[in-house]
Amino acid sequence: MGAQFSQFFPPQPTFTEHDVPSQKGRVFLITGATSGIGFELAQILYRQGGKVYITGRTEEKAKKAIQLIQDSVPQGNHPDNQGQLDFIVLELDDLRTIKASAEAFKAKESKLDVLWNNAGVSQPPLGSVSKQGYELQLATNCLGPFLFTQMLLPLLDAAVSSSPSPGAVRVVWLSSQVAELSSPPEGIIMSELTNPPKDNICNYLNSKVGNWFLSAEFARRYGDRGIISVSLNPGAANTNLLKYAKWMKMLSYPLLHNPQLAAYTELYAGLSPSISLQNNGCYVIPFGRVHNAVAESLLVAMKVKEDGGTGRAKEFWEFCEEKSKDYH
Repeated sequence: MGAQFSQFFPPQPTFTEHDVPSQKGRVFLITGATSGIGFELAQILYRQGGKVYITGRTEEKAKKAIQLIQDSVPQGNHPDNQGQLDFIVLELDDLRTIKASAEAFKAKESKLDVLWNNAGVSQPPLGSVSKQGYELQLATNCLGPFLFTQMLLPLLDAAVSSSPSPGAVRVVWLSSQVAELSSPPEGIIMSELTNPPKDNICNYLNSKVGNWFLSAEFARRYGDRGIISVSLNPGAANTNLLKYAKWMKMLSYPLLHNPQLAAYTELYAGLSPSISLQNNGCYVIPFGRVHNAVAESLLVAMKVKEDGGTGRAKEFWEFCEEKSKDYH
């Protein structure tokens, strides 16, 4: 229980912008970075010289966020290390549009060093569905990011071949503490994916366990190609994520942290040298620590049957693969 308590009340971050060397020449993509944690992360990476792409649902939102980031950095400060900012329009709840978004990015870049699957939705009105009719949280948090990541895999591979150090190319998936606190023994009840319960919290839980499962399975499948996959609980932050759950936000307000602190969790997952190919597939907790006390039931679910697990993460991956196969 101590590991859970420390996630509610984390120690101060030990890996911040002050620990990040120049990121000149590196290319980053952060989904959903027009506000909240992703916005704070984009500011850090831009200040450290990275070429940072943010995604937004509209061009207007993305351009506004870019202007705010640029305005936050005095142009006279360290001009040689100034980063670059650009955007991609991305609607994760519409699988038909994701290929166009990936192609738009490929038209601009030939490699991708780190992808943060940061965008997400929590507890929209009950019954909300994606453009393809899937429960909205499952679609936005899992199916869309799964397809987008698959389509950017060639650029991640290209970054590995040009990377100066092993383990520098990464995919980061945002999960939540709720995945450990509330998931059933098997992690996900697969029938709930096709027949969502009339319980938005349960559907959110399934999507966040799903993010963790996708991260673990990505590491298993692509680790030998030199790509690291990390999942994380960023920490409870005061952002727009709970815009549909105002009562929950009010009740949890004393536990909500500044989004910049949660951004340090994402920064650690994406750049910290403490994460390597040796601990590929690890889980990071606030505000930048590898979690070494993961619930045994989840660890078993993330192992394939040949390795003594239940293969539930693999099953979830194959579910996402099946639902997105017509949109490649």
